[in-house]
Amino acid sequence: MHLIITDASVARSRALHLSGLKLAAALVTAALAVTLCAAGLYHWVFLKGAREGWPVIGSLVKLVTKDEAEQRDRFLRENLDAMARRVGEMQAKLVQIEALGERVSGLAGVNMAEFRVAAGQGGMLVEGRPLTMQELQATMAELEQATGKQVDLLTVLESRLFDQKVRDMMLPTQLPVSAAHLGSHFGWRLDPFTGRSALHTGLDFQAEPGTSILAAAGGVVVTQEVHAAYGNMVEIDHGNSLITRYAHASQVFVKKGDVVKRGQKIAAVGTTGRSTGPHLHFEVLVEGVPQDPHKFLAAGSSVAAARTARR
Repeated sequence: MHLIITDASVARSRALHLSGLKLAAALVTAALAVTLCAAGLYHWVFLKGAREGWPVIGSLVKLVTKDEAEQRDRFLRENLDAMARRVGEMQAKLVQIEALGERVSGLAGVNMAEFRVAAGQGGMLVEGRPLTMQELQATMAELEQATGKQVDLLTVLESRLFDQKVRDMMLPTQLPVSAAHLGSHFGWRLDPFTGRSALHTGLDFQAEPGTSILAAAGGVVVTQEVHAAYGNMVEIDHGNSLITRYAHASQVFVKKGDVVKRGQKIAAVGTTGRSTGPHLHFEVLVEGVPQDPHKFLAAGSSVAAARTARR
């Protein structure tokens, strides 16, 4: 493309030669310049009109802001509705947790009145009109408070049940010899050596020599000795001044100071000491006073039967 520029005052002319690439670049540059000028002018006019309240510009601004506000309100409402549904689900779960807590508290011996929360309510959270943000926040605060009370309750229940489990583990309710025949009971009887009436301070379990003797409960071995009357004897302290005694053993597998678990093998049945045959002499002493071991063993059987029935 050729351009000829003529200057009449000096009677001169000048020729410009533009290739296709240069022409395209010039056109693009011109188009960009025009676009930028138009955008700047439009922006200036639009802002000036919006600030000064020009009728046409003001109407456009109102339409744009109204549409944005409607979109924002719709988004907020959708989120509020979703949160309201979640709060309703949380309230339903809280009612279930409270019902479970009441059942467990009865087993743990805890008074639920001390931890009573607001009564459970059903139905929809949103009734008649949408829930506002303030109402939703208030409902969430109530749920948080109720949940905190339930956590406190369950913590107390856990502590009570743990203490109860520990106490149960420390009570001599485990049968010390499995599948053994019970010979002499606790109480007065004729002494097999003297033939006179004498107090039998324990239970005699007749079993084959070498039969395992098990700890009736967890505790600490406080005595392991050879006694003139009891033969090879073991005593276990279970706390609260409660001691179990195992006598006439052929072998002993624990020593003084050992910590034993319920059902742990501590000795083997024998006939050492003052004995007429192989058996285990089992005693329960509270503050040094012999008690009827059958009462403890029967209590353990009742608890085991109750647990089996619940299963």
